[in-house]
Amino acid sequence: MSARKRISAEKRKEARKKVSFAVLRDVPTSPRKMRYVADMVRGMEVFKALGVLKFANKEAAARVEKLLLSAISNWEQKNERKAESGELFIKTITVDEGSTLKRLRPAPQGRGHRIRKRSNHVTIVLDRIDNEEKEQN
Repeated sequence: MSARKRISAEKRKEARKKVSFAVLRDVPTSPRKMRYVADMVRGMEVFKALGVLKFANKEAAARVEKLLLSAISNWEQKNERKAESGELFIKTITVDEGSTLKRLRPAPQGRGHRIRKRSNHVTIVLDRIDNEEKEQN
């Protein structure tokens, strides 16, 4: 690895140490269904978002709820204290397309129809509310 790449990689590592996030990979749900749930909680305070996800009538909501709890735990681990109500919010939540399993389903007259079993990757980034206010000023 060259010196320039090593320096930029070290900068990226330092920047990641300050950010609390959680990643969920290869969720066997289509990205479109997961994005619907992600849009419900984007930008919300974390404990309000947990309440919304708890009572959401979607299967993907349970997975996002578990991921959000993991992100909160990661933040508490990095800051060595408990998260208080109204302190953290979901800065970004992204749903990216994962691998697709391709299958064939029998169809009439010897044909086959393609079935695409999609998966996705979800990333949640948390931030403190007063951090954002400092950056805007």
